[in-house]
Amino acid sequence: MRAPIGSFENACPAVDRQDLLTAPVAGAVSTGWGGIPAEQIIHVDTDPEIADTAVFVAHHGADLLNHSANCVVLSGKRGSEVTLAACLVLSHSRVDVNGVARKHLGLRKARFASMDTAVGETGMEYGGITPIGLPAAWPLLIDPAVVDEEWVLIGSGSRRGKLIVPGKALAALPGAVVVEGLGVRV
Repeated sequence: MRAPIGSFENACPAVDRQDLLTAPVAGAVSTGWGGIPAEQIIHVDTDPEIADTAVFVAHHGADLLNHSANCVVLSGKRGSEVTLAACLVLSHSRVDVNGVARKHLGLRKARFASMDTAVGETGMEYGGITPIGLPAAWPLLIDPAVVDEEWVLIGSGSRRGKLIVPGKALAALPGAVVVEGLGVRV
């Protein structure tokens, strides 16, 4: 199978590579969401040593930067209640954590969740966290530029491998809300 973006040697439907996915991602991929056919979720097998975005695009082509999105986990408080949420922005952008994200979530203060919290709560590897398979109760804030991409390269839940999905499919994930101004181009 040929990947719809990039020039990856090893691409196939993610449902056929469940052995390379973390449990929450494998579950979400196999059950699907929002009417997106499982076959449209593509897994590309990649070297975990080059999983970080800058190294990844240097190895696989700078054009992928425009089609890649990063998922970050935020933690915030309002009173004594702690809220965890995820944000998804294109890789050439940063999340407006204490502006748009904080306000949308109704938090007094927001910050990136610690690595232990992000990994422990998602069941995914740090550096591979993806919006697919996140805890159902979490808000998932998505910048509109991600949804507007025909195909988006995202994490697979582990540092080994990436997923390629239609941008519009990400807006159909549980808890997803498209939030204008979430991503600030850097």
